[in-house]
Amino acid sequence: MDSWKAITSLTYSQIKELQNRRLHSFINTHVYPFSPYYRNLFDDKKIDPKSIRTREDLKRIPFINKSDLLDKDNPQKFKDFILQPDKEKIKSHWPKTRLLGFALKSCAQGRHLEDDLAREYRPIFMTFTTGTTNAPVPFMYSRRDLDNLNLFGARMVGLFGIKSDERIMNLFPFAPHLAFWQTFFGAIEAGVFSLSTGGGKVMGTEGNLTALMRIKPSTILGVPSYIYHLVRFAQTKGHDLSFLKNIVLGAARVTPAYKQKLSAMLRAQGGKDICIFGTYGFTEARCAWAECPTENHLSSGYHLYPDKEIFEIIDPDTGEIRDDGADGELVYTNLDARASVVLRYRTGDFVKGGISHGPCPYCGRVTLRLSSDITRLSDQKDIHLSKVKGTLVNLSHFTEVLSGISQINEWQLEIRKHNNDPFEVDEIIVYVTAQEGVDQLALSKQIIDKLTGATEVAPNQIEFIPLAEMVKRLELETANKEKRILDTRPKG
Repeated sequence: MDSWKAITSLTYSQIKELQNRRLHSFINTHVYPFSPYYRNLFDDKKIDPKSIRTREDLKRIPFINKSDLLDKDNPQKFKDFILQPDKEKIKSHWPKTRLLGFALKSCAQGRHLEDDLAREYRPIFMTFTTGTTNAPVPFMYSRRDLDNLNLFGARMVGLFGIKSDERIMNLFPFAPHLAFWQTFFGAIEAGVFSLSTGGGKVMGTEGNLTALMRIKPSTILGVPSYIYHLVRFAQTKGHDLSFLKNIVLGAARVTPAYKQKLSAMLRAQGGKDICIFGTYGFTEARCAWAECPTENHLSSGYHLYPDKEIFEIIDPDTGEIRDDGADGELVYTNLDARASVVLRYRTGDFVKGGISHGPCPYCGRVTLRLSSDITRLSDQKDIHLSKVKGTLVNLSHFTEVLSGISQINEWQLEIRKHNNDPFEVDEIIVYVTAQEGVDQLALSKQIIDKLTGATEVAPNQIEFIPLAEMVKRLELETANKEKRILDTRPKG
């Protein structure tokens, strides 16, 4: 049984007490005894696992990041992060009272002790990181982890206010990636009818639209770019989408400008009071978090699960822990994982506004909330617009500006070298598909003015292309993630 209702009524001090207890137990019962990576790390750094009693003690454990999970010379390094219990380790590290309790529970339920241990620890499922900046990294799930994945999905269904007699449509790309499976398992756990189409890559946009109009779901879930593409396609066909109540978006940042743009398109197709939710998740956590219902120009922040994880906000340069509500890089620690486990994992995501606590002003829940203003630290690009020096540009600012211009249907940005010469200056090209009848000259000036104001960088060229060509360039119907920003500069 989920204790979510009780957890979302705890005070902040009670949340910290709960996390302290679970952290100490998790490290001493599961991580140090059974994790090859963390056992070696603790021993090498002379960290007594029993001394990790509070969230503040976490700072004694070194950070890890994606590079720690990858090794060109050892492609199986990810296995070092998988808990690997055996009888000797269990006898050596578990107190007799726990061993006895575990055995009695197995007997009472008519199962063998080995079967219970296999259910809790044995990897039986796997998802991958998307590999946009590095090679994909596999993360394993035991049956216990899948139970948690179900639980997190059901919590989000409750947060969205989806009722058991409603229908949902899962449009995330079918792949061994978190977004698809979080939605798939969450709907099953919540007891809600769902159709998982696999997105444009599997059924195509025509097939997805046919299915959408046939089952008329109250909620659709998918990648922002593909949902926008599907809704626009429905508009060209003259379909009435008044049956929609919720749009749930994941696997990419969702800006207020995007929400308002999509909302206007839906209203033109009969949609009224449609809630557009952003979600946030990453493979290493094996779960996702969501916003609660608000007006579409607002964000409640992502409602976290303090019984299952600890988040820290740090200075990305010094690693110093920052106060509640402060900006910084997000660091994640498991509290209830069994197969793949990470402690103090640097996500590479920069959060403006950090983490807040106290009652949510929109739904009243008292759980911790993570600001939705999140960008990738890797979005900082050094662009050499002259041969003298480079300019550090945050590419997320391009996304905010271009996605917020109502006359633009789709866009793509390319960073390339002049004449494809690695020793030449960089160029920024913006490809645009504009709404029908738009003055391209006036729109070009608007794009240049807004980009220059937001990024202090003007594009070298704006090229208007037809929608069909743009859909192919973005790979909206063929890739798991759209190719929104391309850096085609020669490497090395």
